Amino acid sequence: MRVCLRRGAAPRWRCQRIQQRGERASGPTARINAPAEHMEHLFVLASLSAFIPVAESTAIQFHPDADACPLGFFPCGNLTICLLQLFHCNGNVDCDNGADEENCVDDNGWPQLFNSFMKTKTEEPKECLLDVYPEQCTCESRKILCIQKDLEAVPAVSSNVTVLDLQGNRIQTLPAGLFIRYKNLVNLMLQNNGIVNISNQAFSGLENLKKLFLHHNQIEVLKPGVFKELKSLDWLILDNNRISTIHQKSFTGLQSLFFLSLLNNSVRSLPRESFCEELPRLNWLDMEGNQIQYLRSKDFQECTIMTVLILRRNQIRGIERDVFSRMRLIELDLSMNQIKDLLPSLFRNQQSLKQLNISHNPLAHINDTQFDGLINLHSLSMEGIEIPNIHNRMFRKMENLSHIYFKKFEYCGFSPNVRSCKPNTDGISSFENLLANIILRVFVWVVACITCFGNVFVICLRSCVVSENRHHTMSIMALCCADCLMGIYLFFIGTYDIRYCGEYNRHAQEWMESMQCQLIGSLAMLSTEVSVMLLTYMTVEKYLCIVFPFSPHRAGKKQTLFILITIWVLGFIIAVVPFFYKDSFGNYYGRNGVCFPLNSDQTEKLGASIYSTSIFLGLNLVAFVAIVFSYTTMFYSIRKTGAKTGERSVYQREVAIAKRFFFIVFTDALCWIPIFLLKLLSLLRVEFPGTITSWVVIFILPINSALNPILYTITTAAFQEKLKHCLKAKWQQSTLRDSRHSMAMVSTHTTAE
Repeated sequence: MRVCLRRGAAPRWRCQRIQQRGERASGPTARINAPAEHMEHLFVLASLSAFIPVAESTAIQFHPDADACPLGFFPCGNLTICLLQLFHCNGNVDCDNGADEENCVDDNGWPQLFNSFMKTKTEEPKECLLDVYPEQCTCESRKILCIQKDLEAVPAVSSNVTVLDLQGNRIQTLPAGLFIRYKNLVNLMLQNNGIVNISNQAFSGLENLKKLFLHHNQIEVLKPGVFKELKSLDWLILDNNRISTIHQKSFTGLQSLFFLSLLNNSVRSLPRESFCEELPRLNWLDMEGNQIQYLRSKDFQECTIMTVLILRRNQIRGIERDVFSRMRLIELDLSMNQIKDLLPSLFRNQQSLKQLNISHNPLAHINDTQFDGLINLHSLSMEGIEIPNIHNRMFRKMENLSHIYFKKFEYCGFSPNVRSCKPNTDGISSFENLLANIILRVFVWVVACITCFGNVFVICLRSCVVSENRHHTMSIMALCCADCLMGIYLFFIGTYDIRYCGEYNRHAQEWMESMQCQLIGSLAMLSTEVSVMLLTYMTVEKYLCIVFPFSPHRAGKKQTLFILITIWVLGFIIAVVPFFYKDSFGNYYGRNGVCFPLNSDQTEKLGASIYSTSIFLGLNLVAFVAIVFSYTTMFYSIRKTGAKTGERSVYQREVAIAKRFFFIVFTDALCWIPIFLLKLLSLLRVEFPGTITSWVVIFILPINSALNPILYTITTAAFQEKLKHCLKAKWQQSTLRDSRHSMAMVSTHTTAE
């Protein structure tokens, strides 16, 4: 076997020989069971990728006699090249022949059935072949089109009509014998009319009718026997009505019915006996958007030829054993219900099932053997479902699975036998990288360097320059230490982004559950909260000095040191509390790739949600309001004092102070208002892209950490003046030392002479 390392998008291959050991597995099970030889190759690929972080092992070239690619790889069409799962159907052409982006559309289930059952339309003459029809309507061949003509009753037309389209009128009642003359009618469209009442004999005589459209009306009850004359009917569309109850005899006579749609009604339960007792040929049943709560084992007992069952957007809470056992389904949709548990044997006899959708159910657990019987399944949708016990074993038996959909893209690492896995990203991370966006991957280092350099620079300067207000200097240096931790956090994120470059999805779940992610997240939390509390303390201290200048109560060295230590201890406690209460907090820091607990969702534990809310919308919001209030009051106090003097110099000083205060408040607002809004939206269950979270963490959250050294030290007039004096003194000392050295040299030279 040759292992090929692809660099960039260009088709350049750097191949190395690997000695094969043992026999190569063949047949379709080769992809599923991951033979030892394949695992050995993957180990070599992983080893190579450790030394080549930029060029990842994306493809391998296999011998033409081999029947399958190794686990996690899929062929480039008819080429002898296997490409990693994450490079298939990702929107970029990676195979030279483009085969990796072919057959990516998931048309399993009803789309295939629909195309196969639809007959090719025959061309009919355009000229009208009917003698009688309303003058406001249109006639084509044997079709009458009376669309939106404000008709209040069914008009009289020629008896040999085949298609009668009356949609969009104001017909409210269908009396008995209304269509008895139209023996040749094939299609009858009565949608969007406001029909309320249908007589039991309304459809008498329509023995050749194939399709009946009654959707978007106001039908509340289907009377027993109302369709008994429609022995040839194939399609019955009853969508968007007000039907709440289905009687056992509601569909009597529909011996040929193939497709029944009851979309968006109010049906609460199915008939007591089997739904198909009166519908022996029912193949397709769509009951999306109703109010069904339970599925009993006998509900579909007679539906032996049904292939499509849509029960999406109901209120299903319980499903009895063997409810689908006699059906030969090709598509089953149970998404958007209230199902909390699935019986292990629920899909046991569904060998013909090709598409299964159980998305957006509050499932707490999925059995390892749940899908073992679905040997022909092509598409599995599990979007919106947390799978804490996810394992490769769940999907191993589904050898024909080609499309799978999860809530989290990192779950894709547990289904390496599936060619197309979605989603490709959560907005923060992607299949390839911890940080999905190239801008984020670059600027995480830029922001980290700026933050660390600025704060370390200020710490060094403050250590060299002696200040009269040493208490304030202590606070500034403590703030710089806290802000520096944010830069260290960003350095760690950037480092792990490089470490997992090109294959992040393989390690995503492991990374987010790792102790490293927890510690990095707690570091960011420590930095954030200590910085917020220190800024609040420094602001309040300045507020007291300016607004109450003659107050005797001032913090001394010991009091200042005590307050600073208390703030750090409090910040440390806030950061580490989630470590000690795992049952209440869960994986608090590991909910995304950047390990920062900003966004909430339905799966977040109550304790974690309350805790993060109390921090971001409690402590931090109160601190922000206190800072804004303090600076506003300080400016008002300074302006009031300046107004009494009336000097121009005082006015200029006020303008300078106003600008400075504005930038301090503005940067605080720029940093925290987006975070307040995001946290509030996440609590209100408003969906927003994960991309926003990543930009907030990389760019917005570190704003204060990067700008605090500038705002509180470098741009202050007092510090600049002290720095000038310090530099001047250093220069004078250096000059004096040089002059003394020169004089000593001259004296030595004179003595020698």
